[in-house]
Amino acid sequence: MTIIDKKKQVAIKAVLKAGELCKQVQAEMVLSDTIQKHDRSPVTIADYGSQAVICKAISKVFPNDTIVAEEDANSLKQNTSLLKRVTNYVNSTIGENVTGTCICDWIDRGMGVVNNSFWTLDPIDGTKGFRRQDQYAIALAWIVDGNVELGILGCPNLPLSLDDSDSERGCLFVAVRGKGTVVYTLEGRNLGKIRVSENNYRLAESFESTHGDSSTHHKIAKQLGFNKSPIQIDSQAKYGIVARGEAALYIRLPNPKFPDYRECIWDHAAGLIVVEEAGGKVTDANGKPLNLLSGRRMTENRGVVATNGTLHEQVLSVISSM
Repeated sequence: MTIIDKKKQVAIKAVLKAGELCKQVQAEMVLSDTIQKHDRSPVTIADYGSQAVICKAISKVFPNDTIVAEEDANSLKQNTSLLKRVTNYVNSTIGENVTGTCICDWIDRGMGVVNNSFWTLDPIDGTKGFRRQDQYAIALAWIVDGNVELGILGCPNLPLSLDDSDSERGCLFVAVRGKGTVVYTLEGRNLGKIRVSENNYRLAESFESTHGDSSTHHKIAKQLGFNKSPIQIDSQAKYGIVARGEAALYIRLPNPKFPDYRECIWDHAAGLIVVEEAGGKVTDANGKPLNLLSGRRMTENRGVVATNGTLHEQVLSVISSM
């Protein structure tokens, strides 16, 4: 087994296990299970629990690997009741009986610094969607010399087909550089490789309008001749939708109220390889590759554009003319 195969095996198991925790929390969640971070963004017990489960799994097999994740345990350590609930969910999920201190240590394994090789993790991408009982993703990627070599997107609520109202829910997207993107059910059934669509001209964008420049996104889609209504959905599930051909474009330009906003690496790394290995293309709004070595935020990039590949240059041309 190659090292990337071993990392893939560990990552898949970790994301699936974290998905179990997230589904349980989402089913039982109460108002007190959410707090606000210093930037006023929400974080739930599932964010903390998911990060603990995944960091534990990686650290057990690859103790020297760096992990750069979204959360830290500072606020959790100051909230005894919340820490107790996180501890209960994590112990139930992993079948152990560890202390809250141990779980905080696992969470803080995600406070690594970007270097030549590292994991980047968003334990729940789309926390607002998660709180609405809607879409979210668990996003994990392995990066070497700035290139994503492995990406796992767990989407516990995403239908296997958006066009089938009776479709089974729960997808796992697995992409390995040079090996394509494969989709599994949450039970591990292999649904095969996926490919972008050359003709499904549809826009995917964030459900939360404040996450981008929704008005400009719609103008771009109109100029491109997109006639279908946009798919508005939380999280990196949008990358999965582009990768399996249900949309041809996912675009995220900065909200005009925050023109200097720069995206976090964990919000895009896994989705990037899922789309690219399905035949698509991902850059920033200026056509530059996403720089995953600039720190926890992509300070050298503005916005993100993910397409089926064929449309990419045309999309960039429309953006540059606006």
